[in-house]
Amino acid sequence: MKRLVTAAVGIPLAMAAAFLLPPRWLFLLLVAVVEIQVVEFVRMTRSFAHSAPRWTLLLLVPAAAVLLSPAMLPPGDGEISWEYLLAASLALSVGVGALVVLGGTDAEEAPAALGVLGFGVVYFSLPVACLFYLRRIDPWLLVLACVIVWLGDAAAYYVGTRLGRHKLAERLSPKKTWEGAVGGLAAAVVGAALWSYWRLGEVRPALVLLAGATSVGAQLGDLLESMLKRGSGCKDSGALLPGHGGMMDRMDAMMFGAPVMAVGIWLVGIDLVAP
Repeated sequence: MKRLVTAAVGIPLAMAAAFLLPPRWLFLLLVAVVEIQVVEFVRMTRSFAHSAPRWTLLLLVPAAAVLLSPAMLPPGDGEISWEYLLAASLALSVGVGALVVLGGTDAEEAPAALGVLGFGVVYFSLPVACLFYLRRIDPWLLVLACVIVWLGDAAAYYVGTRLGRHKLAERLSPKKTWEGAVGGLAAAVVGAALWSYWRLGEVRPALVLLAGATSVGAQLGDLLESMLKRGSGCKDSGALLPGHGGMMDRMDAMMFGAPVMAVGIWLVGIDLVAP
């Protein structure tokens, strides 16, 4: 019941933000949500990267999100070039390496520190840039992202609870099953097909295929967060949201789902104009 109450409150708020907030304020809201996750992540990783300058992620993640997204520019300007991405990659590599070297990290914790900082910057900043990218194209794409990720997540939970027999990844998340995963994928595809018919007047096969890929990405994101919690000895990432745990527990699927969806639309160039 707590899961349903939290979702019933959170979904309308997310939709209101997508349509009512000006672009800069939406960007800042996304950053704020991610910063809560960063705090949870920093606390989770202290057991194996205690000496690493983990709290610098609170500054690095917003900076990376700004660099990855034309968030401060009007729509149509500031498209990201390959040269820009290469420069950002260089800054990430050298910057994280310098932080580990100069931040007082113990030598035996260096590999873990590089992983925590290097992965953490990309993991938390990329979804912000991708969600903002979707919003720039059409606010309804944010609705579609939520339909795919949240509907799929809910379906996977309830189908797995009632029909699940075969474990999906028992060493990471004992309760997840293949039946639940298939149920989540099916719900995401059906939801995207209904969205496509409602918004575009027809079911676009490319959009349905992208929904399937996004759902798979979302479920992998869920499993990754389960792996992080198990490796850190945590049951939940936090206790902020009743019935869900922490913000990472609620947003884990979106962290991979949003980038898959955004990159798919960017690369494939799916037509979103009604005939």
